[in-house]
Amino acid sequence: MNTPFDTYRDHIKYSCPDLPSDQLQMLINGLSISKLSSKQYYIEAGAIQDHIGYISSGLIRAFYIDEKGNEVNVCFIKEGEYVTHYPALISKTPGRYFFQCIEPTVIINIPYNHLMLCCDNSHQVERYLRLMVEDAFAMQQRRIEGFVFDNAEKRYLDFVKENPDIFSRVSLSLISSYLGIERQSLTRIRKRLLNK
Repeated sequence: MNTPFDTYRDHIKYSCPDLPSDQLQMLINGLSISKLSSKQYYIEAGAIQDHIGYISSGLIRAFYIDEKGNEVNVCFIKEGEYVTHYPALISKTPGRYFFQCIEPTVIINIPYNHLMLCCDNSHQVERYLRLMVEDAFAMQQRRIEGFVFDNAEKRYLDFVKENPDIFSRVSLSLISSYLGIERQSLTRIRKRLLNK
């Protein structure tokens, strides 16, 4: 049976097949594991982050609390994806988002200082970090453009298409918050699509 470290090692090998085994082991040696239960927080708003998380199994939502006290979901992070607020991590400033487990979740913790040290010693690890950041930027850009260019129905259809594996794992209330629409509106959209 694979351990979380095995899962992460396989992910890195897939992302960077040219990474020598000794450099991969150097990276793995500085990591730790967090096992969290449903509703437990991985990172809370206001915290200074010093690591990036890689989700080995489970599901996390990122949200903030608006001026009316409502929780506004900004993303869902599943197996094989990274969890952190990159601008806060890089600037060493308090993060604005809560990262809460929707399901029991196992996370590989990647200390930022350790990652930077590995980058200094390996161009392949540096390439791996660049790919990680590019993926995060592309995902953020898709979300921004969805709100700028698409209506609620298109955002819903894109969400279902891009997240078929988590759609059934997340409540309609959380999805409607993520899509920026009322739950009743989402229910109407779903009914309309079923009747087409």
